[in-house]
Amino acid sequence: MFVLDLSYTAPMHRVDALLEDHVAWLDVQYAAGVFIASGRKNPREGGVILAVGDDRAAVERLVASDPFVVHGVCAYRITEFLATKTSDALAPYRQQV
Repeated sequence: MFVLDLSYTAPMHRVDALLEDHVAWLDVQYAAGVFIASGRKNPREGGVILAVGDDRAAVERLVASDPFVVHGVCAYRITEFLATKTSDALAPYRQQV
């Protein structure tokens, strides 16, 4: 599993101009089963996405396709972790060590 930590690198008017495209990109990843949660940081300086998968290189390629990245308005920090304990609702995503 991955925590994708987005930090805006451009003024908010540039981020907002790309928001619709970014949300459409998110929707595709949810439909594919890759993303399980996402949202804005508070204060609004970026966002956080929880992604499932075992292939960091694939996640890096996916992140590079985010319209926010393509247009240079955010940077990602990718943290991989093993979700060995979860709520019952997230049981399908539990990982073995």
